[in-house]
Amino acid sequence: MSCAAVLAVGAAAGGAYYVLHTRGTPAETAQRFVVAWQAGDVNAMAAQLAKPQQLGPYGQQRSALGVESAAVQLGKITEGDDRASAPYTATFTLKNIGTWSYQGQIDLVVADRQWKVDWAPKTLHPSMTEGASFGLKTRWPSRAEITDAAGERIDTGTAGGSVQQLIGFLDKATKKDVAKLGSSYKVGQAVGRGGLQETFQKQLAGTPATEIQLGGKTLQTIEGADGESVQTTLDPRVQAAAVNAVKDVKKPTSMVAIKPSTGEILSVVNNQGGFNRALDGRYPPGSTFKAVTAIGLLAAGVSPQANVTCPMYATVGGLKIRNSDKEEFGSLSFLDSFAHSCNTTFAPLAQTKLGAEKLLEVAEDVGFNQPLNIGVPAAKPSFPRAQSDAELAAEAFGQARITASPLTMASVAAAIADGTWRPPTLVPSLKQKARERELPGGVKEQLHSMMAAVVSKGTAKSAGLPSGTHGKTGTAEYGTGDKLDTHAWFMGFKDDVAFAVIVEGGGGGGKIAAPVAATFLKGL
Repeated sequence: MSCAAVLAVGAAAGGAYYVLHTRGTPAETAQRFVVAWQAGDVNAMAAQLAKPQQLGPYGQQRSALGVESAAVQLGKITEGDDRASAPYTATFTLKNIGTWSYQGQIDLVVADRQWKVDWAPKTLHPSMTEGASFGLKTRWPSRAEITDAAGERIDTGTAGGSVQQLIGFLDKATKKDVAKLGSSYKVGQAVGRGGLQETFQKQLAGTPATEIQLGGKTLQTIEGADGESVQTTLDPRVQAAAVNAVKDVKKPTSMVAIKPSTGEILSVVNNQGGFNRALDGRYPPGSTFKAVTAIGLLAAGVSPQANVTCPMYATVGGLKIRNSDKEEFGSLSFLDSFAHSCNTTFAPLAQTKLGAEKLLEVAEDVGFNQPLNIGVPAAKPSFPRAQSDAELAAEAFGQARITASPLTMASVAAAIADGTWRPPTLVPSLKQKARERELPGGVKEQLHSMMAAVVSKGTAKSAGLPSGTHGKTGTAEYGTGDKLDTHAWFMGFKDDVAFAVIVEGGGGGGKIAAPVAATFLKGL
């Protein structure tokens, strides 16, 4: 045979080899299939099949069981003539239930010279048959309770309106709830709505004992776990005193009390239902903010005995400022100007001694612009950096763009009482986002004497506050026009209770809000 003929036979044999050769391996195909399964990519799975099939059961399994993640581990593959089988272990993390594992097998076959998945219902699960579907049967434990600081239950609906605002209530789950919470929940089941019941839904509800079913038959039962109670810092004695103090005030009135040594919220009270003004209200703090400005001025070297002036009018950055009722006190001590709440003292001093950046720092040291983690909605107190001397002047006595809630100002009072600002806390198990901040050295004692003077001889002297009360009144203008309405504020502390009260549209802080605080403190 000639050399050319040998080459021709060799080429023909080589061509046959390439024509008959199967591309890829069963392991590669099986791996592509399980990677797509893990990702929930049915199209990529379908691309590996020997015959076109609908792979709807995979989506049904995923949604019916609330699969959050899937891991499919392939075992040792066995291979025969044009057939192979790949054993696997599938492990699913199921929302609110736990993990579920089972073993199965993927059969493979050579089709069009490629390894493909020879799919049948049992590929998904050994017990799967045509048309069968997955489901869950759940048995929930009793719901855990929400308690006050002493461990007494406060979620029975008998604890009073303000407590109810914090607690929330139980409601029937909607489709939207089930989509959010997971398929162990069913439409119509009791779930928390609003307040702590909603925030701590999963903790309070616990985990159900769950049967994983296929075609009505139980494949496996996963044990449940009891819910865990949520303990709050609310003190029933303080709460009762606050409720009593605000209940007869005609206008919307809100009050928050805090334990200065810990930052724990002792009471949250609104005399009107609906919107939780005490935590989520956004008000100009008015002259209660002078206590914050005073921290900066004392730290800058202005002593309580320093001689200052309180004229009827002062102009800073082109802004004409006056005192409440156009009062003037002439030459007096810094302590007395604070006691009489002199805007015309504080605005010029803020400009000359502090400036926009320094006042911003002081405000942030007592909670402004700090993130809150209360467990229920609460407005973040806002202190924008002043963009002009006129704005700085207005900020010095709590106007301009500053917003605060009674929670904010109670937190400021607590910081002054203790010397350290602590993030206000309603549920101790919640991790706080803000860090504690100490007041500058020496400021605490000086400011205590100034806040005592407000009560003994200043704007709150006729409010009937008990001996040992330290405070600051506030009359905060709001709205637009020539004649502005005012919110009445009073914030302060006595012993280890700090507080703030606001009467919305109430008028003067000394006349209206301080007497509410007096009733509260006497009730303690």
